[in-house]
Amino acid sequence: MATATTMRPLISLALPEKGTARLAGQLLLGIAGTLLLILSAKTKVMLGPVDISMQTLAVFLIAASFGMRLGVATLLLYMAEGALGLPVFQSTPEKGIGIAYMLGSTGGYLAGFVVMAAIVGWAADRGWDRHPIKLFNAMLVAEIVMMAMGFAWLSLLIGPQKSWQFGVVPFIVGDLIKVALAASLVPAVWSLLKRS
Repeated sequence: MATATTMRPLISLALPEKGTARLAGQLLLGIAGTLLLILSAKTKVMLGPVDISMQTLAVFLIAASFGMRLGVATLLLYMAEGALGLPVFQSTPEKGIGIAYMLGSTGGYLAGFVVMAAIVGWAADRGWDRHPIKLFNAMLVAEIVMMAMGFAWLSLLIGPQKSWQFGVVPFIVGDLIKVALAASLVPAVWSLLKRS
């Protein structure tokens, strides 16, 4: 007989088991997650010729902590806020807002964030969030998928060579650092909780 492969993500420790209280808690967490995403989008670090936001780090942490369903729901809520014209993305409102911004040069990366949350959340639901190496591997796969989606969309707009040069290469080192950081933080929290 196969054993159940689903485990509870980190945030489930703080949520009621069922009922209206659980739903309300999930809604509040989703809203808090979108606030973290907005803050991370507006926080920039200069690494070489480009400024890098902390969004991928926030997506990793949300997905690994919330699990797949709540993680993806949080990202979809964030995208809905952006689609409605709220200045939630990195270069909004300076470079536009709403659907027009989302279909611009960052469109593939934004869609990739949702897929990234699904991959990392799926891994967290299976207990990989307790093991740094397993979580790192899941986050690395999620990162590659998100970058591939961003590259593919950007290639349609400016061609593959420029997309690779400006949309992928400048972000490799920074994103690998964020993968390593997120893959270390979540298991460290689990380890602290086991000791207490």
